[in-house]
Amino acid sequence: MAGGSGERFWPLSSAERPKQLLKLTNPDRTMLEEAIERLAPVVGADGVYISTGQTILEAIERANLVPDNRILAEPQKKNTLGALVWVAACLEARGLGDATVGIVTSDHVIGNSAAFQHTVEHALSLAEATDGLVTIGIRPDRPETGFGYIEASTEVRALGGREYYRAASFREKPDSETAQRFVEAGNYYWNSGMFFWKLSAFRRELRQAAPQDAEILAEIVRALQGGNGAAADQSFSKLRSISIDYALMERAADVFVAPSDFPWDDVGAWDAIDRTFPHDAEGNVLIGESLCLDSTGSIVLNDFPGRPVAVYGAQDLIVVSSAQGILVVPKQHAQKVREIVAEIKRLADQK
Repeated sequence: MAGGSGERFWPLSSAERPKQLLKLTNPDRTMLEEAIERLAPVVGADGVYISTGQTILEAIERANLVPDNRILAEPQKKNTLGALVWVAACLEARGLGDATVGIVTSDHVIGNSAAFQHTVEHALSLAEATDGLVTIGIRPDRPETGFGYIEASTEVRALGGREYYRAASFREKPDSETAQRFVEAGNYYWNSGMFFWKLSAFRRELRQAAPQDAEILAEIVRALQGGNGAAADQSFSKLRSISIDYALMERAADVFVAPSDFPWDDVGAWDAIDRTFPHDAEGNVLIGESLCLDSTGSIVLNDFPGRPVAVYGAQDLIVVSSAQGILVVPKQHAQKVREIVAEIKRLADQK
């Protein structure tokens, strides 16, 4: 999944250079390049598809990471339900309705590719063996309030020498006290947003959990098989804009958790840079022509060559400079960047 332009990474991200095509976890690779390189050894280079949106389709195509016929661009934004219904419809229309599919994201940092690949292989095997919906659960190493959690049943199951569990419930982003309780309980996992299923199981569970959405999926398949792209787009427009968790995972009958054994983090906002890039002696992250003096715990990223950025006397500050603009925000308010972008657009529309 590589949809969305990543507004929380303004002023570096844009429709022309979306978050997935930024080097936010590796100075030599974009996040999408890293994601593809991790997956190809498991499913083969020909088995990797990119799910994206129309607004950044041209940028994804220009990156030339997979052939254009393996870029599946949903007609409009409909949250993750829309993205995954479109993927399922496209694959079924191409005669791949019996395929087993892994849905992973392009905006995660994963520290051990081999361990990740083994977990993906396990999750794919689980999807086939259980005929259910499988998600990778990330073992929490801190009481994180920015992630959703999955409660796993306490009954241990095993396949191929690896443990897995039936999902008992999905929990929204908790407060700090609840997050601490989840970590101490030992059977709660961060919700990675990575899913694995046979397409036949996806259709079956969607019919039971959300029959109206399942019927729209069938309509899209029929339209695509008939070569009627306009009808497919029209059917897609009737889908609810809702996350796959709300629409399906929380309501499905057979959901299983494959625990992870690899380092993982979500790259959701600028403060994630703190966890992915090295620090200087004062705990600052400096990228590009940037300088910090008498400052601690700050992130300074300069993407404008020939125009140095200097910060003095700052603590826990994020400063980003690019041709598109300049951002200055306290690290604790990194999630507010989307609101900043919305206000910039509002002011621009008034001109």
